[in-house]
Amino acid sequence: MNVCPLCNGLRRVTVYCSYCRQPMEDQGKVTDYFDDYSPYMDADVMKLADGYPHTYRNHECVHLFYCPHCREEVRFIKE
Repeated sequence: MNVCPLCNGLRRVTVYCSYCRQPMEDQGKVTDYFDDYSPYMDADVMKLADGYPHTYRNHECVHLFYCPHCREEVRFIKE
């Protein structure tokens, strides 16, 4: 079983905004925002409904990053 290093606190990464180049804040998995129960669902099952067709096969976790100056961006984190 693959695990996301960010979700499990195994690694920290600094992601920079593609517009202003300021550090962004990790807001967690995109699928956690689907509904109230999404954070408690199986991560692999949620990958089948996350809107990105290859995340399950490529073992990627889609994270939402927030730039306080610009906007939000999604990034694919390799598991």
